[in-house]
Amino acid sequence: MKKKLLKGLSVLAAAGLFAACQNEEVKQSEEDTHESHQHTEEPGDTETAPAVIEGLSDHYHTGDTVELTAAADIETDGHWHWYTSEDQENWKLIDGEYEDTLSLEAVDVQYIKAVLYDDEHEAAAESDPANIKIDDHTGDIYNGHFEDNQIEDRDISDWSGEWQSVYPYLESGELDDVFEHKSEDGDMTAEEYKEYYREGYMTNVNEINITDSGEFTFYESDEEYTGKYEYDGYEILEYEAGNRGVRFIFNKTDGDGEAPDFIQFSDHIIAPEKSSHFHLYWGDDREALLDEVVNWPTYYPADSTADSIKKDMLKH
Repeated sequence: MKKKLLKGLSVLAAAGLFAACQNEEVKQSEEDTHESHQHTEEPGDTETAPAVIEGLSDHYHTGDTVELTAAADIETDGHWHWYTSEDQENWKLIDGEYEDTLSLEAVDVQYIKAVLYDDEHEAAAESDPANIKIDDHTGDIYNGHFEDNQIEDRDISDWSGEWQSVYPYLESGELDDVFEHKSEDGDMTAEEYKEYYREGYMTNVNEINITDSGEFTFYESDEEYTGKYEYDGYEILEYEAGNRGVRFIFNKTDGDGEAPDFIQFSDHIIAPEKSSHFHLYWGDDREALLDEVVNWPTYYPADSTADSIKKDMLKH
């Protein structure tokens, strides 16, 4: 009996020793793997092929998750590294991220870069920095309180891109949560807010494309028409509530007869900056448009979903 017990203990000891050896080997393997991902050169130290970062939004809100994907047009069995920086000069490796996708919490004044290393652990492809911007739609300027000397002329590139109207989302009921939210602290019911915004958002132009050269294409039902526009200055508007707004104006220089003579942008921004959404006014009378404060068709990027638009509006 005593011999069997000792034999059993001997087997257990051997098993424990074997497991310990295995754990040590796994630990060493993990350390070796981690060590193999360490590179002496910093991003930009060597000549590389271009890489791209996809999935970047124009802006994020505090607490949002940034989800990015890196891609490069080269063949390699290597791995990715992701770096972060506050000044685009001092880059810090994001530990544990070796795939072509990255998910992290949005932080203001942050740049992200992706570098693809080949199987020889040499940098093979590198992306340009992606800028993470936080915009919680707060602050004096967004709310219409600013000085005249803070206003600057803006280029059409601030609004270039493909845009969609939010009016169909209102009509479908997908923005109802926004109006419920507004009614919690506002002086109208959710249905009254919906009617107010229905009048504001109402338009038959559900899509607009704008190029950096100032060409606008309007898509209205099954029709489309185009006009070429150039910058015509800005106007400051004083509102009854005591706040102010700025309209950035463009006049038509060429194009289809259906295209309006004037277009005016309002997006709570008063100096050069890429717009994430805007209110648009158009017509053939420059001065009359400045008096329009009831109907303001609103546009978001064409690839925005109903959920992302609603999330953005809930921050207002």
